[in-house]
Amino acid sequence: MKLLLTSGGITNKTLAQALLDLMGKPANRINIAFIPTAANANRDHKGYFIDNLYQLKQQNYKMIDLVDISALPKWNWQERLEMADVWVVSGGDSNHLMRWVEESGLKELLPEFLKTKVWVGISAGSIITAPTLALGDRVKTVSYKERFGYEAKEGLNLVNFYFRPHLNSSTSLHSTKELIAEIAKQIPETIYGIDDQMAIKVVDGKEEVIGEGEYVVFNK
Repeated sequence: MKLLLTSGGITNKTLAQALLDLMGKPANRINIAFIPTAANANRDHKGYFIDNLYQLKQQNYKMIDLVDISALPKWNWQERLEMADVWVVSGGDSNHLMRWVEESGLKELLPEFLKTKVWVGISAGSIITAPTLALGDRVKTVSYKERFGYEAKEGLNLVNFYFRPHLNSSTSLHSTKELIAEIAKQIPETIYGIDDQMAIKVVDGKEEVIGEGEYVVFNK
């Protein structure tokens, strides 16, 4: 299983090269499926969403498809995800994303799909790979539960560590080193906090922090 867990997407050359290394072929032979579902739940500025797509366009991949698992019937999205080499799972609301990964039926297909596909998470798309959503944005979690009556307890458990994106970002006040350190006192597993220039590359259960920015790690 191969994962590239990012905070802000493919934001620099190191992360772009890491994806090529995971795929073992050039960009012009790689088909991307961009899954925007996490961005649907919140009424906020979607500049990050546009930036993520532009980052991908700059890499000159063979194809970039948008596949919203909450808006399409299973027969449609399943065929399109099968055609892709890489799934780029967008940021947004991790509860909304986890809900639709479960309700759409994608979760039950992951063990087979991830034998051959690379999962690239962006923010929420990285958070849900953990054992639980304990490191998701608590404010968003409360808001989502009030509006939709749903709160995701479990993550996909694809990795045995936790991921906090947007380290020290001016737009994410809940991702300072100090706050992550406090959370780490309550969770015994390893916690990574990474900024938007970093990622965690995972190959068959072995993780490596890569990128051109900063990160913190607790309980390692």
